[in-house]
Amino acid sequence: MVNLLVAAALAAATPSDAPAPPPGPPAVDEPAMFVVRDTDTTVYIFGTFHALDGKAHWFDAGVRQAFNQSSELVLETVIPENPQPIQSGPGFRGPTVTPSASFLATTRMAISAGRTQGMQVDNGADMILRHQAEADGKVVEGLETFQFQLNMFDKMPAGPAPARTLRQGEPVAGDPIQSLSKAMAEMQAAWKRGDQAIFVRMLQQLKSASPDTYRMMFTERNERWADWIRARMRTPGTVFVAVGAGH
Repeated sequence: MVNLLVAAALAAATPSDAPAPPPGPPAVDEPAMFVVRDTDTTVYIFGTFHALDGKAHWFDAGVRQAFNQSSELVLETVIPENPQPIQSGPGFRGPTVTPSASFLATTRMAISAGRTQGMQVDNGADMILRHQAEADGKVVEGLETFQFQLNMFDKMPAGPAPARTLRQGEPVAGDPIQSLSKAMAEMQAAWKRGDQAIFVRMLQQLKSASPDTYRMMFTERNERWADWIRARMRTPGTVFVAVGAGH
């Protein structure tokens, strides 16, 4: 889903004095990946970026090798390919969600900021991995159900005020969309080179700005996912787990 984008939007609302990474030639794409193994079980844990600009060359070398060795892909959730519009009301039996207006505004702000950088979910690592796994005939499953994530968004606390629309001719200095767009571009670049520092900073800002959101989106879910991995280690095989880099 868009949890990493939402976290970025919330974190971007808190000023940061951390310096930007030093300029230099672009490094070879090598996102962070971790591995847990014993004598008969291997679990690769790959931190994804949910929306990318399509210019990254991350799905090769070590990531591709680990993916090819795995018989199973585990994502945060398996989103329906053609989800029905979210609805509610008498007689409706499908998944329902009524997220707060502030949460919707924050989400839209994050998505808009990503699009200014050419970032799209269809280019995201999660979607690329899923399509390749399905083409290869691998098992694809989620750590959470789609309904669970909808319910989580329904309970999400209010975030910062959304960016207002600028009138024609009005200066854009301090525009939240502009600031967020820059922050997301920096995060994407950091993800490509496997630099975790910017995500740590983002999460620290989110935790300070909205402790309840941080708890719901990261602390509680990370604990459940760690339990899943611990239990999965009892079954022989090789599994590729791909969840947002913020986790």
